[in-house]
Amino acid sequence: MNYQTHGRITQGVGGLYTIRLDVTPNAPTPLDGMTITCRARGVFRHEGTTPLPGDRVVVGYDSAVLKTDEAGNPTPAEDGSGIRIEDILPRRCALIRPPMANLEVLFVSMAAAKPAPLLPTVDKLISIAEHNHIEPVIIVGKSDLDAARARELQALYSKAGFASFVVSCERGEGIAEVASYIRENARDKLAAFAGASGVGKSTLMNRLFPSLARMTGDISQKNARGRHTTREVTLFPLSELLPGCGEATGYIADTPGFSLLDFTRFDFFEKDDLPLTMRDFAPYLGQCRYSDCTHLKEEGCAVLEAVRRGDIAPSRHESFVSIYNDLKDKHPWTKVPSHH
Repeated sequence: MNYQTHGRITQGVGGLYTIRLDVTPNAPTPLDGMTITCRARGVFRHEGTTPLPGDRVVVGYDSAVLKTDEAGNPTPAEDGSGIRIEDILPRRCALIRPPMANLEVLFVSMAAAKPAPLLPTVDKLISIAEHNHIEPVIIVGKSDLDAARARELQALYSKAGFASFVVSCERGEGIAEVASYIRENARDKLAAFAGASGVGKSTLMNRLFPSLARMTGDISQKNARGRHTTREVTLFPLSELLPGCGEATGYIADTPGFSLLDFTRFDFFEKDDLPLTMRDFAPYLGQCRYSDCTHLKEEGCAVLEAVRRGDIAPSRHESFVSIYNDLKDKHPWTKVPSHH
């Protein structure tokens, strides 16, 4: 008998995909709720489409390929033979590096000090997230090193319209608040953490999710690595990571980092889209004297007026100008195709 069911890709290595299958109460299939490994149909390769971690997929298999375990329950072959990804469901977004699909929440992490935050880089990451309809949440870590600067950064991004948290892993401060936000706002979503090297992102993740180090270690052993180094995107069920999320359907992605922020080589968006990725500009767009206002230096620019009044932080406008200058030099022939 042939079966079809849905699931989410949690990892892809060398053409083998790990998929956590849904439980379908109305029309259950033998492998419902199991985590399986299989390959994708060859048609995806011919179409130039690559299944990505985070993808919701249709999985097909024949009951003839199933074995039974000691308890008499159906189980797939370890190499996934006879099971295949038959279709990729429509994506809400797809990122290039790290390669993943359907990300919904991005915890953008920076340190109050050591290293000092590079706000243009932070704002660039926020703009990419905004363009892809990914909700940015701001984490200001290492507050024990400079509490005043941490509060200043939190105020800056809160005013710009983002949920913002001040955290000290050293003192255990702010971790419960971030965990509470995840339970209330991201329990059924796919989320990831991003930040420059050394800002304390991994330390925070391990404080939030104590079982994560063990789970990533198990994955490393399975992949025959001596220790865990994040080279691929791996999704972990929130229900197994965070107390109080027992019925949650969301995932936390362990990623090798959001390292690709080059606007001139990669097709994130055009310069005309840039103002729409700055949510603190939103009340002023369409209010400028000139309809083709670039919000750089024109007379009668409502955005510049808001900066002068203090309604928009100067650093946010400086980041806007920096990204605009990157985008105006972008040429179609310098792009590489993104995952579709």
